[in-house]
Amino acid sequence: MQQVIATIGQMGHVLAAGRKRAGLTQAQAAARLGISQSRISTLERDSGALTLDQLLALFGAYGLQLLVQDRPDNSLIEANEAEW
Repeated sequence: MQQVIATIGQMGHVLAAGRKRAGLTQAQAAARLGISQSRISTLERDSGALTLDQLLALFGAYGLQLLVQDRPDNSLIEANEAEW
């Protein structure tokens, strides 16, 4: 799976897709990570409170990795900085 994530809303979709691709239910993923199923559900719906440690743990459990690369169109950077 290769996915570009430009918004926080897209992260939840990536988490759900990665979990399903790994063949895990929310309950199985939660048990593997030592958290509740409701927390998995929350992160898939609203990943705004997700920490980097949590993200990397989820990615590890789902067999995913984080890759950072330059954007093809750097003009988008200015628009995103305005949101901060």
